[in-house]
Amino acid sequence: MKPLKIAGVGYSVPKTVITNDDLKKLYETSDEWIYTRTGIKERRVVSGDETAIDLGLDAAKKALDKSGLKPEDIDCIIGAASAPPQLYPTLACTLQDKLGVPNCVPAFDLTAACTGLIYALQVARGFIGCGLYKTILIVAADNNSKITDWSDRGTSILFGDGAGAMVVTEAEDGIDDILSLNMSANGTIGQLIQTNFPSQCCPLVEQASEVGTGKIIMNGKDVYKFAVSTVPPYVVDCIAQSGMTSDEIDYLIPHQANQRIIEAIQKRLNYSDDKVISNIKYYGNTSAASIPIALVEGVEQGKIKLGSTAILCGFGAGMTWGAAVVRLRKGIC
Repeated sequence: MKPLKIAGVGYSVPKTVITNDDLKKLYETSDEWIYTRTGIKERRVVSGDETAIDLGLDAAKKALDKSGLKPEDIDCIIGAASAPPQLYPTLACTLQDKLGVPNCVPAFDLTAACTGLIYALQVARGFIGCGLYKTILIVAADNNSKITDWSDRGTSILFGDGAGAMVVTEAEDGIDDILSLNMSANGTIGQLIQTNFPSQCCPLVEQASEVGTGKIIMNGKDVYKFAVSTVPPYVVDCIAQSGMTSDEIDYLIPHQANQRIIEAIQKRLNYSDDKVISNIKYYGNTSAASIPIALVEGVEQGKIKLGSTAILCGFGAGMTWGAAVVRLRKGIC
């Protein structure tokens, strides 16, 4: 297998901020009630004609800039999107056009919800490892606010919009930036988080008994139980497969779903607060974009020193989950 290099990472979030106090205009709640249960104070949402495509384009340009590469250097694009503004053309194909990536380059989306970045990184690892492609752009972008039921207090307090992008290439120096990577799924509990398309059958046949709303439906309590029981031991196993110990890894950069879930992983690894990157307080759950957003912002704020190692982990609808131990080279963001 050819080694993979993480060459550049970027992110983008909308300017519009919705605070917990703002949500009191929609239903009975309070900042204290939301914050103590989720760790969230505010979230960013798209407004007007702004979509995840705009966010993804901005994040991709930043990642390319950090990598020192140009759009014409890209030979594959993978979109990680579970709440894009349109099903097709895909996020990846649309960004291919807007970035000016050559139109012969393959571009496709994969859907693993909040685990999308980990899944996309594994696919890119396989493509580069076997020599099929050399330089791949991964873009995780969602506008969850457009499929959120804003009358449902249980779910609408959680989600925000955002995008993260990563440029990965064949490592010319022979050093692999992925020390271990695993992804898993369990479709038998897929009903815990659902988004069903609005649809109707042909008028000449019997109509379906149920019609989807297109909104996020989630069993929050069971999702929480799943996450705290599944993700921490999975992270421990991924670290063991890297040949390292948890003490040897510099940072934990988890999917930003719920602060209590982040703390459960932190407790399992026995990490101090300075080793754990959490920004859910200001962005909420930005789906597959949350890991790259946390990574780049952590570097910008001086919480992450590059030339280090990190464990990335996430879980989401499907149900899906995954983890990766990676090297964070200097200059990637």
